[in-house]
Amino acid sequence: MLGKTGGNRMASFKLRGLGMALAAGTAFALMPQATAADWQPRKPVEFIIMAGTGGGADQIARLMQGLIQKNDLSPMPFIPINKAGGSGAEALRYIQDKAGDDHTLLVTLNSFYTTPLVQEGLGVDITKFTPIARMAIDTFLLWVPADSEISDFQTWGAEVAKANKDFKVGGTGIGQEDSILFAMLEAEFGADVTYIPFPGGGDVAKSLVGKHIVSTVNNPAEQMEFWRAKQSLPLVQFTDERMESFADVPTAKELGHDLVYYMQRSINGPPGMSPEAQEWYVDLFQKLFESQEWQDFCKSDGLTCDEFVGGAELATFHNNQLERHKALIDKVGAAAITSD
Repeated sequence: MLGKTGGNRMASFKLRGLGMALAAGTAFALMPQATAADWQPRKPVEFIIMAGTGGGADQIARLMQGLIQKNDLSPMPFIPINKAGGSGAEALRYIQDKAGDDHTLLVTLNSFYTTPLVQEGLGVDITKFTPIARMAIDTFLLWVPADSEISDFQTWGAEVAKANKDFKVGGTGIGQEDSILFAMLEAEFGADVTYIPFPGGGDVAKSLVGKHIVSTVNNPAEQMEFWRAKQSLPLVQFTDERMESFADVPTAKELGHDLVYYMQRSINGPPGMSPEAQEWYVDLFQKLFESQEWQDFCKSDGLTCDEFVGGAELATFHNNQLERHKALIDKVGAAAITSD
């Protein structure tokens, strides 16, 4: 009797245990699974800028950081960090080595494409980076000091062809946007200028108004302060059409020169960032892009911000731009954009 009763009790206990396990399993299955909406930064986000202080990339990154904080878009702060070494190579290598990190982002410009192309030993493959958001398409103008004897693009072309190495121009780094555009101008006018690299666009702008150089191709944001103070003069825009901010300045195309060049301003993460983190950042930067404050900045500083591009669409854009820059470098020659 005792053995039989004990056996019944054991069987009953096992059945109750099985029932509890099944119930627990059912409850777990009904619980909502973790989604991208549940992910958010757990510590400060490193906001790496692949250029020096004071330039367009630096100004834009710090504006974004301020707007993210002001509008409470992130539970953790974004910390701007400049890594300008090697024309952005320092920043690219840093992000490459942060593979799998969900708390590091890169603020890019076109050296995102050119620096790995001209520095083959860098060991960086930007197609493996995590695309987040394209925030703007930036533009270039040709600038001279306001009291320069050169007051139009035709005169500039004649002077640069005549002066050659005595014509000193400046730009951000070597082997990147400014040096590419000057190489295009050299080819257009049959010239061979002296190109002086600076750590950032802010240094370039100051050197122009200080007359240490004759000319620059600064982005609008980099020269805006000096232009408004009537210390610098834009001669031509390298755009398809005139920008509203510079309605009185002709494009090179208008003047018979097929010189068009743009710069992307985008945010990218390291290789292997989690899909949840990528989606969270895409959503954050889309909100920022659509804000009135960002759109007002774009309008006042001559940036094109009429289309948000994020995630997979940005990856496609990057691949296309990488091929375009390969073709540009092949056309003007790597030596033309990397020589001092």
